[in-house]
Amino acid sequence: MYVKDILLHKGNDVFTVDPDATVQDLTKSLTVHRIGAAVVVDGEGAVVGVVSERDVIRGVADHGDTCLTQAVRDLMTTSVITCEPDTPIQDVMGLMTEHRIRHVPVIEDDALVGLVSIGDVVRDRIAEAEREAAQLRQYITA
Repeated sequence: MYVKDILLHKGNDVFTVDPDATVQDLTKSLTVHRIGAAVVVDGEGAVVGVVSERDVIRGVADHGDTCLTQAVRDLMTTSVITCEPDTPIQDVMGLMTEHRIRHVPVIEDDALVGLVSIGDVVRDRIAEAEREAAQLRQYITA
C-alpha cells in the first residue's frame, strides 16, 4: 500500500493555517474541525511548518496563557518531514516512529496534496491485516 491509497479513501482536503494567525485562532479551528494539527503555508501556498496540539501545549507550558496571542509561526515545527503519494505506507510508519511525529504532509510537484496522520496509517494497517486474515480463512476452508 502507498500513501496515494490512503488519500484515495480519505481525500485530499488539508486544513492549513497562515503563519501570522494567532494560536487562539488556531485552537478554535482545530476544535471546530476536530483535528490535531494544521499545515502552515505561506502566501504562495508553500509548506513552511506544521503546528499541532502538542506544540500548543508546549507553548502554554513555556509562556502561559500569553501563548494564545502569539503567532502560529512562534510555535510551529519548521523542519517538516514530508512524503509523496508514491511513498509506501511502511516508509511513512518508519518516518513517524523515527521522528516521533503524528502528521506527515504529502507533497507532489512542490504542492501540498494531502496529509497523512498516524490514525490513517493505523487504520490502513488494520484493514490490511483483516483482508489477509479473510484470505487465509478462505484458503483454509476452500
